Amino acid sequence: MGLLRVMMPPKLQLLALLAFAVAMFFLENQIQKLEESRGKLERAIARHEVREIEQRHTQDNLRERDSSWASVSESDDDVVIIYNRVPKTASTSFTNIAYDLCGRNHYHVLHINTTKNNPVMSIQDQVRFVKNVTEWREMKPAFYHGHVSFLDFTKFGVKVKPIYINVIRDPIERLVSYYYFLRFGDDYRPGLRRRKQGDKKTFDECVSAGGSDCAPEKLWLQIPFFCGHYSECWNVGSQWALEQAKYNLVNEYMLVGVTEELEDFVMMLESALPRFFKGATELYKTGKKSHLRKTSEKKPPTRESTAKLQQSAIWKMENEFYEFALEQFQFVRAHAVREKDGELYMLAQNFFYEKIYPKN
Repeated sequence: MGLLRVMMPPKLQLLALLAFAVAMFFLENQIQKLEESRGKLERAIARHEVREIEQRHTQDNLRERDSSWASVSESDDDVVIIYNRVPKTASTSFTNIAYDLCGRNHYHVLHINTTKNNPVMSIQDQVRFVKNVTEWREMKPAFYHGHVSFLDFTKFGVKVKPIYINVIRDPIERLVSYYYFLRFGDDYRPGLRRRKQGDKKTFDECVSAGGSDCAPEKLWLQIPFFCGHYSECWNVGSQWALEQAKYNLVNEYMLVGVTEELEDFVMMLESALPRFFKGATELYKTGKKSHLRKTSEKKPPTRESTAKLQQSAIWKMENEFYEFALEQFQFVRAHAVREKDGELYMLAQNFFYEKIYPKN
């Protein structure tokens, strides 16, 4: 460069320097533009990647939502109801409604028929029954019914328990009905011979004579049915059994009705479990014979007979349990049913959701 300055005239040297400066400026400008273009390209690639991630996330959410909807639909078909019916509480009348609706509402009804109507299962039968109820998919959704005492499914490692329902009755009225049923049967199967057929003694005569079929010990039935498969449940007059029966009623049963208010029980079940009981209320109101089973030759007890039974500690405990169940049922009904012009109707949904975040 020094040689050029010596050989070149000053004007040419100045032009050469100017040209060099212009060339360097142009080169730097091009490099800057390339850097800016590279930055734009990197940002565009980054935005594209973000969009791809968001799209995948959205698709995953949709698949999860579809999966959850499918699981909800499957869960509707996975429901099992157990009605461990207490004898002479209108259980046949109610069960016949389930039989009438099972074809229309697409579920199965299964009768649990135990040997000699024993309400307590052996431990091996308990395991078999729990396995059947939880794993017998061909029978789901299912409505099981039978004269079996409450069975706690959690003791067998079951995560999803069945829905328990039941109906109980004034203890003396239940015993009187059962007393005459054993002798005269009912209008459901009038030709069937009963165990005490031929015994014409009235309930009052039985109480007056101190007979075993009308003894206070015979009242001890609804408590052990709710208490369950513990030995203490079947010790007549056990205070522990009473408290356990109360605990199970409020913690293990979805709904327990009373015979005297059976229509309200049916109505609430239809509203809460339409998968099974849609149409049950209208069916009950039709008054078909199958829904109105009545014990034959039943005579109401006299005040003297009733008063004599009410003196026993066993009646007091069974009646305490009945009153407890009745109060709970009326509490549930008061928050579910209203009366208008003499007709009962179910309340509409009374809750809603708000302040749902994040916003979409």
